[in-house]
Amino acid sequence: MPGNQRPLASVLIFALCACTGLGAQQVKPDNTAVNKADRNAGAVTADQQSNARPDLDVTRDIRKALVDDKSLSTYAHNVKVVTLHGKVTLRGPVKTADEKNAVAAKAAQVAGVRNVVDRLTVTGATHTTTKRATTTKTTNHKTTPHTAAVHKTTGQK
Repeated sequence: MPGNQRPLASVLIFALCACTGLGAQQVKPDNTAVNKADRNAGAVTADQQSNARPDLDVTRDIRKALVDDKSLSTYAHNVKVVTLHGKVTLRGPVKTADEKNAVAAKAAQVAGVRNVVDRLTVTGATHTTTKRATTTKTTNHKTTPHTAAVHKTTGQK
């Protein structure tokens, strides 16, 4: 490669790495501790889902009802729904008690109230807001406005 094309090649490689996220850090899922509960003896897990057509239909219909409800959080959309011999077990975290009740109600509409075992847990919502804060910064005896992002995390139970 001619000498003046090397810097261009380096810039292109750097840009490619930045765009594909090669330098990005993996974010650990925040429900890892919840999944440890799956290891408990007697815990109903997804691998126990029945392959009988009626059980598969019930699970499918509940899952569709959950995903179609856009007012539910991603947590609620991803709860475990396991149907075995007509009995539905719901497991996993949801954000609020209202959301827990909504998920259980949707399952009860499909499978019947007596056929739903609610093992959902309320994690509480965490909201992160960003606001701009203006402060003064003194450098070499000059005072200039300095704007910085301030992150505030609040927990709701």
